[in-house]
Amino acid sequence: MEAVVVDAGSKLLKAGFAAPDQAPPLVIPTQMKCMPEDANMADASLFEDTMVDPIVRGFIKDWDAMEDLLHHVLYTSLGWEMGNEGQILFTDPLSTPKAVREQLVQLMFETFNISGFYASEQAVLSLYAVGRISGCTVDIGHGKIDIAPVIEGAVQHIASRRFELNISDVEKIKEQYACCAEDDLAYEKTGKSCQLEQHTLPDGQVITIGRERYTIGEALFEPSILGLDTHGIVEQLVRSISTVSSENHRQLLENTVLCGGTVSMAGFEERFQKEASLCSSPICPSLVKPPEYMPENLTMYSAWVGGAILAKVVFPQNQHITKADYDETGPSVVHRKCF
Repeated sequence: MEAVVVDAGSKLLKAGFAAPDQAPPLVIPTQMKCMPEDANMADASLFEDTMVDPIVRGFIKDWDAMEDLLHHVLYTSLGWEMGNEGQILFTDPLSTPKAVREQLVQLMFETFNISGFYASEQAVLSLYAVGRISGCTVDIGHGKIDIAPVIEGAVQHIASRRFELNISDVEKIKEQYACCAEDDLAYEKTGKSCQLEQHTLPDGQVITIGRERYTIGEALFEPSILGLDTHGIVEQLVRSISTVSSENHRQLLENTVLCGGTVSMAGFEERFQKEASLCSSPICPSLVKPPEYMPENLTMYSAWVGGAILAKVVFPQNQHITKADYDETGPSVVHRKCF
């Protein structure tokens, strides 16, 4: 049986048996309805407003809910059988706390009785997906931005950066309408020329969307329009790279990978490249194009695809954590065997 790869984000969970040239077969919301144990499906509508988020800002926060979610994914959706569980690879968000890594490996061996475990950082896996082992990832996800330089398959944590930009509050509007202006001058013109559209909110209120469709994308490059005193993502990328050895700057900047659902908005990649050509660095960031044989929308699934690639190596070559490893050392074995 192929290993299962799980990439669990704050908004979406991607999972499936390792198939490096395919999109994950299972993509479901991470958020769950919270129902009492004695409730049945007929009562489900009574709990529509009682939601729980197992993962917040990329990290597992509600372990009971996470256990329920993984049980549904592994046994109901992917067809694992009780007593015949297989191997599993998880993607690690940037700077995952040691305690979270240990609790996850403990959950998988003691509750799910898996036969093998491995975990690797999302930044490394996203580079694997485009055929690189060194480079820099710019991951714009559900309420956070992670910038991570990677050299020879190792994240340079001292140079990595995380920013919390809460665009998740307008998620549905963002997905339906958001796009990037060509540059800051084009954004200024949207105040006069932007087409207006009506949007109905969940409470029935109707709002007009015009220039706002460009604001989310613009804020990523010009945070000052939201009143934030910080640099845009391209400048943040350049500043992050500046903290590592100068001999690695070209290798990192010229192998930049965009990932996360937000970067798929219309015009984002073109705007990023334009801003990159104007940045303060003598070496301009350059985006890596994914191989043609990779699935469409790879930016949304790159960590999962990279995990599928890695799973084809670590498990056949016995580089993973086995049940014997876990029984001998305990949860801390994850720090020794999963770099």
